[in-house]
Amino acid sequence: MTTVLSDRDRRKRDDRPDETFYDEPRFVTHAADAFLDRLTALYASVTEPGDRVLDAMSSWVSHLPDTDYERVVGHGLNEAELAANDRLDEFVVSDLNADQSLPFSDDSFDVVCCALSVQYLQYPGPTFAEFARVLAPGGTVVVSFSNRMFPTKAVRAWRAASMDERADLVERYLAAGGFDVAERIAERPGEDPFYALVGTLR
Repeated sequence: MTTVLSDRDRRKRDDRPDETFYDEPRFVTHAADAFLDRLTALYASVTEPGDRVLDAMSSWVSHLPDTDYERVVGHGLNEAELAANDRLDEFVVSDLNADQSLPFSDDSFDVVCCALSVQYLQYPGPTFAEFARVLAPGGTVVVSFSNRMFPTKAVRAWRAASMDERADLVERYLAAGGFDVAERIAERPGEDPFYALVGTLR
């Protein structure tokens, strides 16, 4: 397994277990409306009716379009947030920094979405390899991020990087997981930028 981040680069200012930080629900969207509208449009462009979708590192809203998917499964750290997400058919609570395995069989999903959360991953190589495992052949992963974060919980490599360097990091994460980058989006590079990478299984 490729090690993308060194021990130094994966450090967080707050090194308590993530479940401690996320113990209380936060019913906020973590991005401006323009970002979220653009994200929904991107999801609409890469998904199809009948797809099986995993919303990884999710919360109380998934930003998915009004498309008739076969199944939408949420994964996250706060049960109250996930339970409030009416877009989910089911959800699981787990911490990918403590255990990178997902409780799903191989080829369970057609699309994995990871919105506004990638900056917190300490072990992105194994995590993205797990995304690849649960995706069906031809599956897609969509990773989006802005310039916002909880700075005490973001890894050092992310905090120290520019927006373009963060996109480079995500490219490395995707490569470590066995994905090729199909699309790299960088819009509104000033205030509230929209960045996203779309990866496809090799």
